[in-house]
Amino acid sequence: MFFDTALTIVGVLLLVGALSCKISSRFNLPTLLLFLAAGAVAEYFIPVEGSGFVEQINHFGIISMAYILYSGGLETDVAALRGVGVRGGILAVFGVALTALVTGIGTYIVFAGKFPFLWCLLLGALISSTDAAAVFSILRGRSVGLRGDLQPLLELESGSNDPMAAFLTVALCSLCTGEAPGNLLFEIPMVFYRLGGGVLMGILFGWGGKHLFRVRLDFEGLYFVLSVALVLLCYGAAQLVQTNGFMACYVCGVYMSGAVYNYKRGLVKFHNAVAWLMQVGLFILLGFLASPEHLVERGVWVPGVVLALLLMFVARPVSIFICLSASRHNWREKLLISWVGIRGAAPIVLATFPLAMGVEHAEMIFRLVFFMVILSVLIQGWTLMPVARLLKMAKNVSSRGARAPLELEIMDGHCDQEMKEFEVASASELVGKTLAEISFPPGVLVTMIRRDGKFTPAHGNSKIAAGDGLLIMAETQLLTAVEKRFFNF
Repeated sequence: MFFDTALTIVGVLLLVGALSCKISSRFNLPTLLLFLAAGAVAEYFIPVEGSGFVEQINHFGIISMAYILYSGGLETDVAALRGVGVRGGILAVFGVALTALVTGIGTYIVFAGKFPFLWCLLLGALISSTDAAAVFSILRGRSVGLRGDLQPLLELESGSNDPMAAFLTVALCSLCTGEAPGNLLFEIPMVFYRLGGGVLMGILFGWGGKHLFRVRLDFEGLYFVLSVALVLLCYGAAQLVQTNGFMACYVCGVYMSGAVYNYKRGLVKFHNAVAWLMQVGLFILLGFLASPEHLVERGVWVPGVVLALLLMFVARPVSIFICLSASRHNWREKLLISWVGIRGAAPIVLATFPLAMGVEHAEMIFRLVFFMVILSVLIQGWTLMPVARLLKMAKNVSSRGARAPLELEIMDGHCDQEMKEFEVASASELVGKTLAEISFPPGVLVTMIRRDGKFTPAHGNSKIAAGDGLLIMAETQLLTAVEKRFFNF
């Protein structure tokens, strides 16, 4: 009876989690907060003490982060990343380290030496990484974006800074428990080996995955099985050779994003669904670890508020301004990058490591991190777009190049065509012309026209009106040229 009840509650939680994105968009809140709340509430209905399953939740968190990072890399625009690779890498490595250091020093001062300095640095490392899902669920849900190359820069930083935070967390946990040499400088060369090795392992498995998926299988569903196995193999093999599995999974996803292989579009959607399933399940489980009565204790919320403000207004800005001091970004862009530093799943997952490794006062660390994440989501999540508008860094996102209701699926690695929907602006030269009168390049095919929410087949005598959506099929490069020529307003 208990098993049936638990399954029913889990089903309800997943259903609520999937639908909570509508609430998130309506109230400008990342879904993370709603998932955590759902887990905390569910603990009162399922008689399971979350603190008794810390190690299991930690393991599930590791697997979840691997799939979330792979999916993030898989949906990354490789072309957009080329111009921000160096800056994103600096923020992902040195930015995280500086944030951890400044936060750790601030923590030691706030607690007036009550806890050892290494313990304070550990807290800083746990909270040092940002959460891409939390940031861009707000941006994309509101149909707004950021000017210039800020969005790809922040996507790259958010997708690649978790490995550095994870490495610092594990190293400092070992130092705190006396399992590693007391000289932290001894561990610094390992940072570059593990992160650099993680990049190489990601490239290696991405290359192997590209060729693996070009093999013609008898059953379509097996491609999805192969994709699940690829992520597990990538993470596990990277860890076995003492490199960073999280970085390997992200880089593998980025590599696969730019490759051509069978069922690519279907696999991207599949991993998006897997990532959401992992996020919902992970956040709900993390909610089981959070006891609301502990979060409202004066010994938690008072230093939690101070440290959260220190992180948002001191540690993050200091690291951003130092790391980007030689870049072409102006002060307004640096301020916005500083503010788009919402904490999310990764810090809470990492906060289970001290619990699992037996670090002294690990419960206090977890409660502080949990409280700081909630404050970050509330304050930065609600004010992200107002701050972007105040700094004149926000822009509206048009519907050009939207996903078409019909898609071309890649088979045997030979298909280099896409189908996208482009909306006709009122100022477009296409308005009032028939398709026969429009000089689209050879190889461009308008398949359907969307008008008043309905799609009709396209013919040579079909007249184009403002607001129409044209479903256009062509080779990828040709489609890009058509977009620039006819739809760039």
